[in-house]
Amino acid sequence: MLKNTGVATPDLIKSAYPDEKRRKMGAYAVIECFQSIPCDPCQSSCSRQAICNMKDINELPKVDFDKCNGCGICVCNCPGLAIFIIDETYSDTHSLVKIPYEFNPLPNKGDIVLGLNREGKKVCSTEVEKVINPQMADRTSIVSLIVPKDCAEDVRFFAPLDVDLQANINCRCDKNADCGGSEEYVCRCEEITLDDIKRMIKQGYTTPNEMKIVSRAGMGACQGRTCRNLIMNIIARETGVKHEDIPVTTFRPPVKPIKLSILCGEEE
Repeated sequence: MLKNTGVATPDLIKSAYPDEKRRKMGAYAVIECFQSIPCDPCQSSCSRQAICNMKDINELPKVDFDKCNGCGICVCNCPGLAIFIIDETYSDTHSLVKIPYEFNPLPNKGDIVLGLNREGKKVCSTEVEKVINPQMADRTSIVSLIVPKDCAEDVRFFAPLDVDLQANINCRCDKNADCGGSEEYVCRCEEITLDDIKRMIKQGYTTPNEMKIVSRAGMGACQGRTCRNLIMNIIARETGVKHEDIPVTTFRPPVKPIKLSILCGEEE
């Protein structure tokens, strides 16, 4: 499911959470990063060393929940927007969910917004408790949402109350729908959106290799591991060609980033 849709399975999501005892002790970080890509800003940014040391930059990050206090520094530094802070002790009925947010305008404290799940579907109405804007070009803003306790594991984004969610669903799922300016990223490394992929298909580019040549889709730090299948699925949906009949992009060594010390012969 993750490779085909970009949405993590319940088992993967569950693996990112601490045990019940820790969840009742205060805020903690949830890292929903489930694919091996060369990325480690979360580890280097944590002053408490709550993100376990990575021997290889391609390792999946893991949280030491005994050290994590839910400060949110890792959220601001994660380029993949894959880290969230959950505080289940906020009140008897509600939890606090801190979400990375890179769009303008930022909401204001007290705003009532729609809490959305990982697929962009409505979960519940929520209130904005706080907005942290680092005022730095390379740091992500954090929006804190007051969420009913039974929704805290599902809410991972939000939208204004007057947003037309059905238009977004059509844009994503209906190949005949008119896409109205979607900012849904397919290739995050090179910032290629769903609109960009659809536009290239209309221009006659119908293979991942052609799209890679004209847009660099799949040529970022992850080497296409996070977007390759998504691009192939979109091509199949838009053109009617079977997924298995779409040629896979060309691979050139090294297909996985390796440390310089290995290239220098200092490590095996």
